[in-house]
Amino acid sequence: MASPFLLFLLLIPLCLLVLFLALSFLARPKSVRIPIKNRHVLITGGSSGIGLALAKAAASQGAHVSILARNLTRLEEAREEIKLATGHMARVLVADVRDPQAVAQALEEAGPVDVLVCNQGVFVPMELEKQDLEEAKFMIDVNLMGTFHLIKAALPGMKSRAKETGLPASIAIMSSQAGQVGIYGYTAYSASKFALRGLAESLQQEVIAHNIHVSMIFPPDTATPGLAEEQKKRPELTTIIAGSSGEMKAEDVAKKALDGLKEGQFIIPCNFDGTMLAIATAGLSPQRSAVTALVEVLGAGFMRFVAIGFQWNWYSTIQNWHAKR
Repeated sequence: MASPFLLFLLLIPLCLLVLFLALSFLARPKSVRIPIKNRHVLITGGSSGIGLALAKAAASQGAHVSILARNLTRLEEAREEIKLATGHMARVLVADVRDPQAVAQALEEAGPVDVLVCNQGVFVPMELEKQDLEEAKFMIDVNLMGTFHLIKAALPGMKSRAKETGLPASIAIMSSQAGQVGIYGYTAYSASKFALRGLAESLQQEVIAHNIHVSMIFPPDTATPGLAEEQKKRPELTTIIAGSSGEMKAEDVAKKALDGLKEGQFIIPCNFDGTMLAIATAGLSPQRSAVTALVEVLGAGFMRFVAIGFQWNWYSTIQNWHAKR
């Protein structure tokens, strides 16, 4: 007669199989592949950093790329870089994403978009008490309201295009790991990035019937000109805490982002820490993959324990830093 312990061990794989089958049925939206070749990909913040790396990656895969930013000179330089790297000529669009009329005009000039990547972003790290509220408003206007302006202007054409071609379209929003967890000195920035998730979750429900799929990209610190400027202004505690996640190259973030976008992933982490954060913060977010859903379900409790450990480390660091002063 088999022991209760042996029976228990035999039941584990059966329970996992039942759970996996249930998640395969429940996971929504359903899996999708979003083609890039010969499709119009519009990338904001495309004149440098992650945006430029994304433009090169998309163009190398045969996409018709448009890049949008405020500075025409930098856009033209970026266009030459893209041409040299891929042999493809990108279209340049000049607009300030804070201006809805300028954005609407640029999107009309660009024509219908198949893949919209809202990559623009600004960051001024500082404790809230010391930060000018105009700086906080600037981050919210660019990071959050700029994304609203872009999606609002692009949606009608995207819906028509998806219906006409029968192919799935994509809206990808560049957030940050600071859009998953709050960090010392990121009060205004995190507020602008956390808000994007609420936008994305609601938007996905609104556009799924039109075969438009929303993705959120969560990179860590990335080696870009913007990061170099940011690090000059970071509070010391911000550097100590935020530096623990490491730094990625823009090209590596672009590859992760484009691969995830093509698979229709709602949450796209870019490194190991990002994957752990994605599990810890999955909540009520959409999930297409039954495998990833299984990992989230099984890992949620453990990741909460790990998160408590991180919070202990961060608050101990803050306490010790102030004690020394």
